[in-house]
Amino acid sequence: MSQQPHNNTTDQNMCVSLVPLFNHLETEQMKHVVGLARNTSHPRGKIIYNEGDCSEGLYILHKGRIKVYRLSENGKEQLVRILEPGDFTGELSLFNAKPHDAYAETLEPVELCIIQRDQMQQLLQKHPAISLKMLEEFSSRLARTEQRAARIGMEAAETRIALYLADLSEEQQQLTVELPMSRKDLASHLGTTPETISRKLSAFEESGWIRQSSMKTLDILDLDALLLL
Repeated sequence: MSQQPHNNTTDQNMCVSLVPLFNHLETEQMKHVVGLARNTSHPRGKIIYNEGDCSEGLYILHKGRIKVYRLSENGKEQLVRILEPGDFTGELSLFNAKPHDAYAETLEPVELCIIQRDQMQQLLQKHPAISLKMLEEFSSRLARTEQRAARIGMEAAETRIALYLADLSEEQQQLTVELPMSRKDLASHLGTTPETISRKLSAFEESGWIRQSSMKTLDILDLDALLLL
């Protein structure tokens, strides 16, 4: 199915204002950015871009979720990150003309807006504060990547899973948490297998630490126990 363009200025404004890159701009500056954004919608399972594709520019997610991943030589997915509303991708193309080094696929119906590469470059030159915000995001992503790599290299699978659930609880600010990805993607994210994810979650449940309501929803009953693994 092909992308469906939208011309709704309100949607564009909401899309752009979600992103920390832009939400510090003054009203007139924000209007200028909104005028550059092109809105599109895509169904679940749609490939937004493939590895090797030329980037259109900056992709800003308004609604839904997108997974960004790479494929190993044997075709195994390696999850890079899950994009939530307000997140963006395609930013590396703003600094060089290299093609995408990963895939982006919708996990559910999404709405996003796109700002073309040349237009985004002009914005960065005109508003240096946007560049600083982008550097902040790069730094945060790098820190998260390094933290995940350290956990995968040094901690047992059950510890990685337990700490992930604790982090998720803190992020969602509740003890009933919703997994933002499938167990297959979670396994890729944590450097283990879907079978190990299911086995360890069942063990946590038997220990009385969690209760699984569904494949994606669970209640954390003993947060301290998870943190002490």
